Amino acid sequence: MIKMKLNKYWLTLPGVVIGALGGYLYWRYVGCESGSCPITSSPLMSSLWGAVMGGLLFSMFKTEKRNDE
Repeated sequence: MIKMKLNKYWLTLPGVVIGALGGYLYWRYVGCESGSCPITSSPLMSSLWGAVMGGLLFSMFKTEKRNDE
């Protein structure tokens, strides 16, 4: 069961990890100095937003298997 899920989402999972890391690094080095930015003022929100965007971006490149008869 777990192996089937990993095979199905093999490209999305690294996208989530890379996106979360990218979101955290964006917060760390760019961020929001005033603290009024809803996404980039918090490391948690920035990482979550990056994880979602990374997962969506990487899942765009996944191809479906076709059964042509």
